[in-house]
Amino acid sequence: MKEALTKYLKNNFEELTKVVWPTKNQAIRLTVIVLIFCVIVAVFLGFTDFLFTKLYGYVITTLI
Repeated sequence: MKEALTKYLKNNFEELTKVVWPTKNQAIRLTVIVLIFCVIVAVFLGFTDFLFTKLYGYVITTLI
């Protein structure tokens, strides 16, 4: 069991040496893109929720 764990960890560290890590500028640019996308999706979902809430209120007040 201990040998399998050691082999597993060794293989993982070997794979990490093969990884091409992004530069600082790439990481910042990609982070900004993700944040902008998150804001756009949040605004869209908030607007959709607002519309459905108004529609639901209209339907309820019309039927009662």
